[in-house]
Amino acid sequence: MTLPIRQRGLSLIEMMVSMTLGLIVLSGVLIVFVNSSAARNEVERTTRQIENGRYASELLSEDLRVAGFYGRLDPTSVGLTAPAALLDPCSLTVDDWKTGMLLQVQGYDGTAFASANCTLTNYKTGTDVLVIRRARTCSADSTTCTPDVTAGTPYVQVSQCATQLTKYALDVYPAVGTAPFDLQTKTCDAATPAPKREYYVHIYYVATDNGRGASVPTLKRLELVGGLAPSFTIVPLVEGVEDLQFVYGVDTNNDGAPDQYAADPGTVARWMNVMTVQFFVLARNLETTPNFTDSKTYTLAGTTVGPFSDGYRRHVYSGLVRIMNASGRRDTP
Repeated sequence: MTLPIRQRGLSLIEMMVSMTLGLIVLSGVLIVFVNSSAARNEVERTTRQIENGRYASELLSEDLRVAGFYGRLDPTSVGLTAPAALLDPCSLTVDDWKTGMLLQVQGYDGTAFASANCTLTNYKTGTDVLVIRRARTCSADSTTCTPDVTAGTPYVQVSQCATQLTKYALDVYPAVGTAPFDLQTKTCDAATPAPKREYYVHIYYVATDNGRGASVPTLKRLELVGGLAPSFTIVPLVEGVEDLQFVYGVDTNNDGAPDQYAADPGTVARWMNVMTVQFFVLARNLETTPNFTDSKTYTLAGTTVGPFSDGYRRHVYSGLVRIMNASGRRDTP
């Protein structure tokens, strides 16, 4: 009986064929893995850019909606005199804060502003600057807000007592000017003072750095803060914001609705009549995309930028916000 022949090894040709087939399969798997990783990284970059653009839009929208809010106070009804010229946006003078309540927003169209009290550090030339004035939406003695007032911090207090001649106070706590915080609630009881709300001045601008040493365009905000004395501090908000432009809706017939639109309303009177603000935010990825070149142009409020001819993907976000307090005071039933 003949025994079957058993294979005891591979020939050189068989081994080479096997190795070649294995390398082909391995190369295919590697290509799929590399492409999948590249696609995932691009999705992450794009998602981060979308989140940053939407977050910047939401920050601006929320602040603009409550611009000119001072609790129960209507600043147009307490005898304030409009300033002769636009105020120093970083003024630390109480009288400027008071007249500034009539200017719920104040902007600079593509030019850096000058102030003796603050600097737009690393401001990006050609981008707009927006100043918003308002009070905090919760009172300083509320359990849902800061529970106690802080020395050196500016506050607004509004009288609800019909017999008090002084209707409001805006000053640093404890009061160092002529407006003591002794206003009362509607019970006119000196033991129950009216609530105080922190006074805010927010100045939005685009910087060429992120505040931590990296050259990443960033939306920043100057904030009026308390302490030993009021001062302004810079707060980085959103990385990747490369441009910021605004258009203002001006009410010319006192009905609370915009009749004209301008990138710079110009006079104090026209700034006092700004009822809506349209913003345009150009956000870019924080990292470049391999084998991509941005050859597009982008239009923001009539201003065209680009092409940038670099590897960053970009997108324009926009919104139109009604300044509820200023326009609502002019609404007629």
